[in-house]
Amino acid sequence: MARLLRKCYTNAMNSYDVIYDEAIDNYGIITSSKAKSLGVSNMALVQLARRGRLVHLGRGIYRLAQYVPSDLDDYAHAVTSAGKNAFLYGESVLALLGLAPTNPSWIYVASPMRSRRKLPPGIILRRASGDEQETHIEGIACQPVGKAILASTATVSRERLVAATREAYRKGFIGKSESVAITRKLGAENETAKQ
Repeated sequence: MARLLRKCYTNAMNSYDVIYDEAIDNYGIITSSKAKSLGVSNMALVQLARRGRLVHLGRGIYRLAQYVPSDLDDYAHAVTSAGKNAFLYGESVLALLGLAPTNPSWIYVASPMRSRRKLPPGIILRRASGDEQETHIEGIACQPVGKAILASTATVSRERLVAATREAYRKGFIGKSESVAITRKLGAENETAKQ
């Protein structure tokens, strides 16, 4: 009996070692599908969670129990929760980069695929067109900054978006010509001269 318990414990430890590097590079998050591709079963993840090595965040999503939190964890969790090909969208990209004050209660995520997942409170899922590009900022899939500014027109004031455009240009997230084009689309031609 003791040998069987030792074997189970050793297998769980090996599973943890296998998923650790992947999880640590993704804000401590590991999905059951990613673990499976690494050769770690769902049962091994459940056992690790029972032993306190992982924290169950949602269906098929776990976080390392001993992980130093960062300010970007909620964004990474939101994108992971929305499923494959999901990315941070609109004003949440602006919040991630500190370009404009936004409502911290909501995280906007978009996906080109239909999702029937029950998302955690505070995550709003938008449908993205199939040709929507994404980029990675701080290791999190995001809508490109220029498109995120324009996608935020329904939830953020024009003045804040113009200021966010200037700040995005200043920080190097968008180029001069894109900055001018965005400002014109926002209907603030007189602001173009300030850039």
